[in-house]
This record gives sequence, structure tokens and C-alpha cells, in this order.
Amino acid sequence: MSTQELIAQLRTRPGVLAVHYDEQEGVLTLRYDGGRVNIADIEALARNAGATLRMLPAETRPLTPEEAELAALPWMIRLTTLTLVMVVAGWIVEDFMALPRWVAWLLYAVAYASGGFYSVQEAWETLKKRQFDVNFLMIVAAVGAAIVGQPREGAILMFLFSLSGTLETYAMGRTHASIRALLDMTPKEAEVYRNGTLVRVPVEELQVGEVVLVRPGAQVPADGVVVRGESALNEASITGESMPVEKRPGAKVFAGTMNGQGALEVRVTTSVENSTLARIVQVVREAREQKAKSQDFTDRVIGQYYAYAVVGLTLLATIIPLLFLGWDPGTTLYRAMTLMVVASPCALVISIPAALLSALAASARGGVLFKGGRHLEAAAQVRVVAFDKTGTLTTGRPGVVAVIPVDGAAAELEHALAEAEAPSRSPQPIPDDMIGPLSTDQRRLLALAAAIERPSEHPLARAIVRGADERGLPTPVATGFESLTGAGAAANINGCRLTIGRPSLFDLTPEVAAQIAAQQDLGRTVVALGCERAVWGIIAIADTVRPEAAAAVARLKQTGIERVVLLTGDNQRVAQTLGQALGVDEVRAELLPEEKVAVLRELEERYGPVAMVGDGINDAPALASATLGVAMGAAGTDVALESADVLLMSDDLSRLPGALRLARRARSIVRQNLAFAFTVMAVLMVFAIFGAIPLPLGVVGHEGSTLIVVANGLRLLAERTSS
Repeated sequence: MSTQELIAQLRTRPGVLAVHYDEQEGVLTLRYDGGRVNIADIEALARNAGATLRMLPAETRPLTPEEAELAALPWMIRLTTLTLVMVVAGWIVEDFMALPRWVAWLLYAVAYASGGFYSVQEAWETLKKRQFDVNFLMIVAAVGAAIVGQPREGAILMFLFSLSGTLETYAMGRTHASIRALLDMTPKEAEVYRNGTLVRVPVEELQVGEVVLVRPGAQVPADGVVVRGESALNEASITGESMPVEKRPGAKVFAGTMNGQGALEVRVTTSVENSTLARIVQVVREAREQKAKSQDFTDRVIGQYYAYAVVGLTLLATIIPLLFLGWDPGTTLYRAMTLMVVASPCALVISIPAALLSALAASARGGVLFKGGRHLEAAAQVRVVAFDKTGTLTTGRPGVVAVIPVDGAAAELEHALAEAEAPSRSPQPIPDDMIGPLSTDQRRLLALAAAIERPSEHPLARAIVRGADERGLPTPVATGFESLTGAGAAANINGCRLTIGRPSLFDLTPEVAAQIAAQQDLGRTVVALGCERAVWGIIAIADTVRPEAAAAVARLKQTGIERVVLLTGDNQRVAQTLGQALGVDEVRAELLPEEKVAVLRELEERYGPVAMVGDGINDAPALASATLGVAMGAAGTDVALESADVLLMSDDLSRLPGALRLARRARSIVRQNLAFAFTVMAVLMVFAIFGAIPLPLGVVGHEGSTLIVVANGLRLLAERTSS
């Protein structure tokens, strides 16, 4: 059995959480759940494959309060489902079957018990603090409906309230997973030199000043400075930028970043708990805690004020007539009961979730997933939209953006391809094509470059090969491939020894040097191709812009967004060029994750609520801190998806303006519903106090207002986010 077959088998075994194979040492590292995995079987498989096995048990982590609350979610779902079933069954028995009335009442009673299971507990906890909340009012309204002979209304109310609570618990529980996602992606171990020997230790044991070895393809375990070796590092986890960064002795490196093809020795300069990645974790935690302390509109207004008003009015309607007006108890209790029913907040409370849930469903159908109603409310208030660059306004992958043959090199390009074997390829769709149709010389230059780079795994080489393959260019077969560490590559094609890599490998004429400088001024990485020291052409590589980005920015301004801002860890020159091309109002560049948070706070103070759109780990603090965090749902990292309040599931920025417009529409309908519900209740309450409305008519008026606000909210189901 080969090592790859062994790894494939192990990954399918129950209890196996992660598998990593170190080819240089021949060590297979496996992290497992001890309660589910058969260790003896795995050891036998490793021996048969001739691999050295290193097994690490899964880390045990105590449940946070949020995770403990989320643990009740399965039961909340079951009880909500049971409530719906009982409501439907009771309705059928009451209206369509010749069964005793008590059968329907029994079914409604089960709906009351299941739908109010958690609400009763929360209401009791609030009552013990001598306060009322919306849970108490819903219970009173449902019980009042049953007292006056309308248990169906109360059962429906309990179902809707239970459903709303279940959805909110799910959404909030998901957001708190962001910190866990961050912790899971951090390195767990490091190879450190101690007493002249290389030993493997937990990352937590690293000391400032020690030197660690970072092998090719491994993560940097701690913030530090390179003391030996050269390599290119993927720093997307910190800066969010997809282009690899060359590292030489003296260069700074960050914990959690991914090493390329060269080995590095790094001196630790910062303790693990104070690393850049650890600070990101802390910022996300603090931002989430601050958000959790805010209360939504329903709890603030209805829970704190209306609840007291309903209870107080009902008591006054009972006490005053009996003590001061001489009414008989029967008339008094009848009018008080009518007042309690018409004043119960059914229409008032349902008016909010009816609109918000409809808007949530409409946005989800359009590829925009809000994680809860309060985030939809926040979206309606947004005045500023801030974008990350890489993976958000751009595709997040390097691509060929310019192919420039050198004047006078046409003959050499033609000769190199004249008799070379070149298998034909089918062109592919190019959603981010930034160079358009190619001339003959451009096609030849790109084909030769792809032929040389095809064996390489360097990100720039992959971009060149992908650029040729997407355009269906027949690339010749290269032989004698040689990697020039930190500089480029060379290979033989049709008898010519061709080199591709840094322009410094070649003798540059003033004209070629000027062309290279012009491309670099646009923030692009330039590689040159030629024979010996003569340049035949240059190829510029950069992160490619999303096709819909410019239109999305324009539509945001049409929607009413006051300011569109670009926040990026990239350099000022690159950011400014992109910002001008897309029409953003302000560009902030060279920002670390915590600096993005500071900029968001500044923008909020100056203009109002801010939405942050991002996709990377480095965006997590900003996504969590913004009034509204929006993540690219398909391309985004797990941390960004968990930290955000809204997910663009199709990675389509054109959906964002429509989602913000839908949120404002939902806010408008919520206000309409609240105004209508308050008006109807006020009129009915006046009639009830003076005995001008019988109880059945009060119930009809109350139910009618409830149906109207629900129907008004359901209109949002027809809204679209795509236009």
C-alpha cells in the first residue's frame, strides 16, 4: 500500500480528525478522537505501508456559555415542530371532524406546552427579577385567547414565537464559532533548536529568542524574523493578500502564515499569546461580546414598556369600576377580559417577525443569507460600505494581466515554437479576463512561458500556466526543467535554453526597463522571458478584479450609500489604482487587522453605521466589529464566514445593493405594521373600556389586525436582491 492510499483510507476512518504526512522524515501525523477511533487497526495499517505513525489525541475544550446554550437547539427544533403539528391537528379536528370539542382543546394544550416550554422558563426568570418581558406577554396573550374560547389563536401565536426563538438561537450560536475556527487553524507544534538538536514541542512552549525551523509547506508557528534561508510565504491569513511574499534573512514573518518551497529558520520575537494571530482572536472575541450586549427593538420597546402598560391597564380596568363606579363583577370582568384580549400584543409582536422572516426568505432565495432578523435591521441603517480588496473586489487569485513582447523579438518567438511539439487545448471561460484578445506574438510569448513553468508549483508559475490553458494555447513540451531558487526557472524548448523569472536575470534595454517600471507602478509583479541574457518579452501578474465590482460600487451609491471605502493590507499604490478604477470614495492601504477595526470606528463616528465586506481571516475582526459584517460565502474562509452577519453565497457583489435595499424595505414594512397594530389596539381598547364592543367582535378585530400585518409582511417574499 502506498502512502497516498494509506492517507486516503485513514481520512475515511471514524474518529480521524486530521492526517499529515512529512515526506522528508517519513512520519505520518494523525489527530484523532479517542472515543471513536480503533488505534490498533490504524497502527497495523501504518506498519503495512512502512510509515512511521505519530498519533495526537484531539484537544478537549470546555464548553463556553454560548456553546452550552446552543446545545439546547436540537430540542428547540423538536418542540417547535411538535407545536406546528399540534396546531394543524387541532385545527382539523375543530373544523373538519365530528369529534368532541375537548379533543381539539387537548391538542391545543400540547401546542401551548411545547411552544411555551422555553418561554415559560425565561418569563419566570424575568419575573423573579420583578420585570416583564416579551415572553411574559406572549404567554398572557395565549392564555387570554384560551380563556375567551379562542385557543387556536393562542396556539398559533406560541408556534410563531417558538420558531422565532429557535432561529435566533441557531444564528447566534453559529456566530460564536468564529473564535473556535481561528483557534483551530493556528499551528499546534513547532520544530525548535535546543542544545544543538532539533526537537518538536507544543507551540505554547516556545520562548522569545529561540530559533524554529519552518519546513516547506508548513505553517510559521510564531511571529519572528528570518535568520537563515529564502522562501515565498502566503500571508493571506494576516494581510489577506494572495500574492506570495519573498522572505530573506531579516524579514518579518507572522504566526499562521504558510511557507512555500524553501526552508526557513526563524527567531521568535513575540510570545505566542501576543502574536498577530492571537490578537485577531482577541479582537473577534471582544467585538462579539459587545454585540451580544445590545438589545433588539422588540425587547427594548415592547418588553420594557408595553408589557407594563397592558398589565397595568387590565388591573385598572378591573379595580376602578369595582371600587369607584359600582359596576357589578360580571360586567367588570367581561370588559377587563375584552380589554386584555384586544390589548394583547399578538399583532404587535407578530408584525416584526412576519416582515423580517419574509425578507430573510427572499434574500436567501436570492443568494444573500442574513444570520438573523437583527442583522437585517442593521443593514437597513448602513450609511457606509467598506470593502476588503483581495477575494472581495478582486478574485483573490493571481492572474496574467499583461503580455508584452519586446520589439524585435518576433523572429525568436516564432523560431522557438516552429518545430516544437505542442498538444492542442480547448479554451475555457475566463470570468476575470483583463487582457482581452491576444496577438500572435503575445500568444507565442505566453505559450513559451507556460511551457517552462508547467512543472513548477510556484503561485506565479501556476498563474501563467492557467492563463495559457484558459485561452486554449498549445504549449510546447519543455525538457531539462531547472528551478532557479528565488529567481525563476529554465528549460529547453526546440533546442533553445529559455529562462523565465526576475527581470534582473536579463540585460534590460532602457525601453524594456521603462515598460517593466510602468507595470510595477500599477502594483503588478513582472517576470521576463528570454534566451541567455536577452529579453524576448515580459508578463505582468496581479490579482484580477471581479467583473461585477465596478457596477456593484455604482449601484451602492444609487441605493443611497453615502460613502464607499476600500480597506486593504496591500500597498498604497496598488490600492489607489484599484480604487480609482472602481470609483470608490476613499482608500486606506497597508492596514493590519486591528487597524482596519480602528478605521471602521472612525468611519462610524463620522458618517454613521458601517457595513464591512470581506473574505479572509484577516477580515474577521473588522467583520465582527462593523455594524454589519458581510462575507463572501463561497470563497471566504471559515473564520470570515463565522464572524460575518451576512453571507453572499454566490460570491456575487451585485447582490449586495439589492440586499441593502431589501433591508430598508423590510424596515419600512415593520414600521407600517407597528403603526397599524398600535392604532387598531388603541381603538379597540377605547371601545372595550366603555363597553362599546362585545368580546367576540373584539376577538375578530384583534385577529383581523393580526392577519393584516402578517399579509403585509409576506409581501416581502416577492422582493429580489438581484436587481
